[in-house]
Amino acid sequence: MKGRNAIVTGSTSGIGLAIARALAAEGCNVMLNGFGDAAAIEATRAQIAAEAATTVAYMDADLSHPAQVRALVEEAARRLGPIDILVNNAGVQHVAPLAEFPDEKWDLLLAVNLSAAFHASKAVIAGMSGRGFGRIVNIASALGLVGAPHKPAYVATKHGIIGLTKSIALEVAETGVTCNAVCPGMVMTPIIEMQVADQARVTGLPPEEVVRQVFLENQPIRRPVTAQEIAGAVVFLCSPAGSGVTGTALAVDGGYVAR
Repeated sequence: MKGRNAIVTGSTSGIGLAIARALAAEGCNVMLNGFGDAAAIEATRAQIAAEAATTVAYMDADLSHPAQVRALVEEAARRLGPIDILVNNAGVQHVAPLAEFPDEKWDLLLAVNLSAAFHASKAVIAGMSGRGFGRIVNIASALGLVGAPHKPAYVATKHGIIGLTKSIALEVAETGVTCNAVCPGMVMTPIIEMQVADQARVTGLPPEEVVRQVFLENQPIRRPVTAQEIAGAVVFLCSPAGSGVTGTALAVDGGYVAR
C-alpha cells in the first residue's frame, strides 16, 4: 500500500483519525478532513506525517455541502496525486422520537451521512476505474443492519450507505475497484464519552457501569469495539489481501447483530 493516496473524511478524531493513522502507517499519503481546534489538528497532522514518513494534508470541508465535498476530492488530488482510497467516515447523529424529530436534523444527517459519500464516490470513481485500482470503504454502523428507536435518520442513512456500497461494487466489479462497508458496534469515541458522562450524572451510576449497562446492553462481548479494530478492518479491505472482497457489509460490532 506504500505510496497510495487516501482521503478519510471525518478524520480529526475518533474512528476516522484511527483509520488515517493506520493507512499512513501502511505507507499511504492521507488527506485529513473534519472540524476541531486548528492548532490541535495541525499538531496531529504533523505527528502522523513525521511518524509515517508520508504526506499528510488537511482540509476543513463541510460535507453537508456537495460543492465542498467535490472541492475536498480536488484538493486531495492536487496535494497528494490521483486518489486510490476513499474512506467515507464522516457522520453526525441526533436522537429523538420520530414525532419530535426536527426536519433540519433529518436533512443534515442525510447530507453528511449519506449524500456526502455519494458525491465523494462519484468524484473518484472514474479515475479509479480508469487506472484499474481503487478502494472505497464506507463506514456504516451495526444500525445499518438492524433498527433502533429514536434514531430514524441515523438508521435510515446507515441502511442507505450499505445499499450505496452494494450498488457501486456491482457497477465497478470488473475494473479493479472494490467498494465495501464496515459496520461498527459501540466504539468509545469522544462523542460517546460525553454521552456516558451525561448518563452518569442522570442515573448516579459510575461511568464504567453506564457503559456496561446502557451502551453495551446489546453488544455480546461486553466491551467497546476499539477505533483501532475498525481501522484494522479498513486496512484489510484496502490491502491486496482484500481485493476479492467487494459489496459486503463487514460487521465489526462485538456480536451486536448476531442476536
